[in-house]
Order: sequence, then C-alpha cells, then structure tokens
Amino acid sequence: MSALPKKKLTPQEYLVIERAADFKSEFFDGEMFAMAGTSKEHSRITVNLTIQFGNALKGRFCEPFSSDLRVKVSANGLYTYPDLTIVCGPVDVEDEQADVLLNPTLIIEVLSPGTERYDRGKKFDLYREVDSLKEYVLISQDQYRVEQFLRGNGSEWGYRVAFKEDDIVEFPSVGCSISIKDIYARVAFPPDEAAPPEV
Repeated sequence: MSALPKKKLTPQEYLVIERAADFKSEFFDGEMFAMAGTSKEHSRITVNLTIQFGNALKGRFCEPFSSDLRVKVSANGLYTYPDLTIVCGPVDVEDEQADVLLNPTLIIEVLSPGTERYDRGKKFDLYREVDSLKEYVLISQDQYRVEQFLRGNGSEWGYRVAFKEDDIVEFPSVGCSISIKDIYARVAFPPDEAAPPEV
C-alpha cells in the first residue's frame, strides 16, 4: 500500500507558519524546507559584505538587506533568504507586513558544502526569472573566489570571477567595488591539503 501524498501548502499558509516560526524555512512548489545553520566563516563573510555595501551605498539609490528579509520570485513562487540582497530604487514588498521583497537588483549567496550545488543550479534558474535581478554573486568560504553572473540582453548572462588576494571586485549592478581582502577579512581558510608537508 502506497503512502498518501503529502498535502501541499499554499503560499499564504507558508507565510502564516513562517512568520510564527523560531527558525527559517524556504518555500517552493507547496513545500517548506528548513534552512541549516551557517559556519563561523560564512557568517564573517556575510557581515563583511553587509558592512562594506552599507558604507559604499550610504546615501545612494541602492540599499542592502540582510538574510532576515525574505525574497519572493513571483514568476515561480520561490520564497527564500539570500545571504545579502540589494535593491536599487523603491523597495517593492508583497503585503503590508513588508517582510517579503519582490524586486532585488543584486543577490549574493555565500556557498556552503550542503547548498553549493543548489545555489549554482536550480536556485539560479529560479532567480533568473526575477525581472529586476541584474547580478547574482556566489562567494566561496574556503578560498578567495567571488563569481559573478551579470544579466545581458534577453536571457543571456555573462560570467566573471575574482580569486586573487589583491583583486578589486566591481559590482556593476549597484555601481560600487570592494576589495577581495575586505570581503574575506578575518576569514581563516582551511589548510591546503595539496601542499607538501613542512619538514
């Protein structure tokens, strides 16, 4: 005898549950997915980015938001919590609670072993359906590596990567730049297992 199919939630039911919950869950296709905790280095990178963008964009047209603010992809129904979101121009929210953002310009995800495949693949596919999104950035937490996907004409996305200690990363969608050293300030990388042992 087969198990009964799991009842799918509506977005409204998800929001009622999520707004009362003690932990964050993403939502897609009628299902909620609890978010795992983050590492110390993941948190450091996120804080560094928040400080750097906050300073660079102070008094300007664009505004950064932390991972506490949900983002909805209206075209496909994904509700998610990017590590950092920046909006240029008026902020568009879903309802009077003002806790669901609809028009991100730049989304940044700090990669974790458990989420990297999803962040690079399916999640990016879903994010691409946000008309306002101009730039999607993936940041490694175990090496200098900042990958940028930049919207071009139509469905085309360009790619570039910064990975050197003296690189300056330009974020064209929001008109500012940050040194890779500032992004990775106080971050301790794991030892290079390929390096020969010290004698």
